[in-house]
Amino acid sequence: MPLIPVALENDFVVLEPLTLDHVAGLEQTAADGELWNLRVTYVPPPGAMHAYVETALAMQAAGDSLSFAVRDKRDGAVAGSTRYYEFKPDVPRILIGYTWYGFSRQRTHVNTACKLLLAGHAFDVLGCAAVGWETDILNTRSQQAIERLGAHRDGVLRQHKLRHDGTIRDSVEYSVIAAEWPEMRARLLAKLRR
Repeated sequence: MPLIPVALENDFVVLEPLTLDHVAGLEQTAADGELWNLRVTYVPPPGAMHAYVETALAMQAAGDSLSFAVRDKRDGAVAGSTRYYEFKPDVPRILIGYTWYGFSRQRTHVNTACKLLLAGHAFDVLGCAAVGWETDILNTRSQQAIERLGAHRDGVLRQHKLRHDGTIRDSVEYSVIAAEWPEMRARLLAKLRR
């Protein structure tokens, strides 16, 4: 099944297909905590969000990714961005990443609600056998967040990708397979009910 832009929604967040109309909201979100100063993930600095969105849309046009703006239903504001990428329909497998949220949205309901929607769509609609995440080995907060979701740590890919500062990172790989999805879904729903 191809990746087709679709809005995903639950009681907590709306994942809207990313467009250039989201640039201003994403710039405000990135300013919440000056996220562009993070070394372990890339968030565009002031003035670079338009190019960031254009690049995401070009990746999407190539057919193996699908980008979203995350809107928090508590106040209707753009809370961040996330995407599917490296979709392998023959396996089928997909990665969830390029995820960042404004500082005030971190460690709130937003990440749990987003991952519930993304993993659910991947397993239940796209028919994925596995959903994966990868993060910089130095990004311990991201690793902890992925582990709280219930994903399995698969290992480390050494000297795997370039960071935005030009250094080469090791990537920590995680996954959930279809047989594990019902347990993960129950865990995420329980977290959101609290």
